[in-house]
Amino acid sequence: MALRNYSWLLQVFKYTLGNSTNVLSRVRDNLPVCSKHCIRLKSAGAADRSLQERQRQHMARGLPKQKPIAGVKQVIVVASGKGGVGKSTTAVNLALGLSANNTSKTVGLLDADVYGPSVPKLMNLKGNPELTEKNLMRPLVNFGIPCMSMGFLVEETAPIVWRGLMVMSAIEKLLRQVDWGRLDYLVVDMPPGTGDVQLSITQNIPIAGAVIVSTPQDIALLDARRGAEMFRKVNVPVLGLVQNMSVFQCPKCHHQTHIFGADGARNLAQTLGVEILGDVPLHMSIREMSDRGQPVVVSSPDSPEAEAYRNVASAVVRQLAALTD
Repeated sequence: MALRNYSWLLQVFKYTLGNSTNVLSRVRDNLPVCSKHCIRLKSAGAADRSLQERQRQHMARGLPKQKPIAGVKQVIVVASGKGGVGKSTTAVNLALGLSANNTSKTVGLLDADVYGPSVPKLMNLKGNPELTEKNLMRPLVNFGIPCMSMGFLVEETAPIVWRGLMVMSAIEKLLRQVDWGRLDYLVVDMPPGTGDVQLSITQNIPIAGAVIVSTPQDIALLDARRGAEMFRKVNVPVLGLVQNMSVFQCPKCHHQTHIFGADGARNLAQTLGVEILGDVPLHMSIREMSDRGQPVVVSSPDSPEAEAYRNVASAVVRQLAALTD
């Protein structure tokens, strides 16, 4: 009988019994000898391991090597599992809070949300970046924070209808073709979700830590957890969670209402074994000042809302210091 009639049986044993040498040997012994095909089952396991090692090495060669951004000491990414939880507002006020807490530190802000850039509006910036002699883009500056965003490179109302390769090219330019000068911290406003942009950034540059923003609502917490787990898989430290829109206080009677639930992000932080970096209330002034391009940390520095963001910034610095100890 031809050997090929038994080849399927070998495959069944190989995959169902974990390539057991003894079992496969017994199958081999009961097969007729074929003069043209010699079954060498003992060497098959070694060949499989060699193939797996070659595949691993090939995949490792395909991954980009992390290269620091010139002049930047530490990169902090601000992320969320889903949109609409106040991630960009948190990123802007975090950058301003870091600067306000320690004026000797230089802080930059990178808007990596290619499809929905918010930094130009939040930081009240318009115009196109100038180019240096080395053909690098100069960030636009307001409130002492140098900023770069795809929103500076396209019309304000123009949709960005790009496929993945074009988006990756744009991210590469925002990372490598900007003259940041010397920065102690670069805060990166990440797009929502766990897609190509997030992976590209985490694989291309060393990241000091990630800040996850979420509301206390269960549906937002599900995606926040996915975001935290993604960073762990790519070996990016999760500095902690920010519980945004944690409570609403009526401006007339001062009654407090937990519109999106209470302590959801705190419970998730405990589950994940990470810190809660702070609570930011749902307040009219945060929305109004953000829409005007006057973030609350600079427009109302003595307000409880601004203090909440500065507390988050302090917690981020503490977590970064703890990682280096």
